[in-house]
Amino acid sequence: MPRKTALAAKSIENRILLVRGQKVLLDIQLAALYGVEVRALNQAIKRNEKRFPSDFVFQLTSEESETLRSQTVISKPGGGGRRYLPYAFTEHGAIMAASVLNSPRAVEMSIFVVRAFVRLRETLARHKALAAKLAQLEQKLETHDRTIDDIIKAIRALMTSPEKPARQIGFRAQAVSAPKMLEAGKT
Repeated sequence: MPRKTALAAKSIENRILLVRGQKVLLDIQLAALYGVEVRALNQAIKRNEKRFPSDFVFQLTSEESETLRSQTVISKPGGGGRRYLPYAFTEHGAIMAASVLNSPRAVEMSIFVVRAFVRLRETLARHKALAAKLAQLEQKLETHDRTIDDIIKAIRALMTSPEKPARQIGFRAQAVSAPKMLEAGKT
């Protein structure tokens, strides 16, 4: 991949967010990438609703929008910013938006968008594989630690002398009650 392409894909990767368990680009980011106004992008989407099922694009809830706003991803209300909730585009929705817009820039940038999503998927797959290996290693360490702990306990048990009662030497008289002694003397 040429350096310019890699930089463009990396730049797009940094804009991809995780919302509702899906990797998405917000309409404001997608519009900037495709070189159109957000209003024009959203109008094109509304005119072609059948091409955009809910797994391609969805509108954020007020709570999601507020969370993103607190992370300074979208503009604050009242400052000439948004008057409606933003749309989130999945990888397929972003590609479909490029085909609906059908501008040369949208087509060119859609390639970068696809590459960014693919790189992100590959990175996540590597992290999942690494996490699985770490979990496996932790399990081995736990077993290993338990085994070492058992060995240490066994060695300690061997090192301590067993407590035996002190052996008495000589004659031991049994304690006999007074009435039994009298009885023993009569016979």
